[in-house]
Amino acid sequence: MKSNITLIGMPGAGKSTIGIILAKILSFGFIDTDILIQINRQNSLQNILDNQGYLKLREIEEEEIIKINITKNIIATGGSAVYSNKAMRHLADISSIVFIDVNFKNIKQRIHNFGSRGIARNRNQSFLDLFNERQILYNKYSDITINGNCHDQEELAEIISKKVKLL
Repeated sequence: MKSNITLIGMPGAGKSTIGIILAKILSFGFIDTDILIQINRQNSLQNILDNQGYLKLREIEEEEIIKINITKNIIATGGSAVYSNKAMRHLADISSIVFIDVNFKNIKQRIHNFGSRGIARNRNQSFLDLFNERQILYNKYSDITINGNCHDQEELAEIISKKVKLL
């Protein structure tokens, strides 16, 4: 097992909640890169999107991710981290990458604030188009894919803890 575990997936997949539970199970720390951005930039993701655009948010996300130099942490990324090959290579060097795969129907039920949640996307891009585009990237970068549709968050954290120990 690598010294960290990174959780990737769509907004609403449960990365942050599962990450906190997983950190408790493994006695690891926990970092949410969306929160890291907001702390370091003193601004909300949505404000960055509104004032500087989605490409700038993705650039900031990459900058924050490549600065991460830690061990024994669960890292929950923003859903758009996978757009940066540089950030994902860095995460692959320091962690095992776990894709929490939740189908579009379930994600859509969980995300009610698509327009104001701080999701880095082209303004003309539908949620379904964004979902389909990102699925390819999540699969490309993941070491492990977990079906996030069939279990609650505690069960998913237990499943992830067992699977990463096998890596």
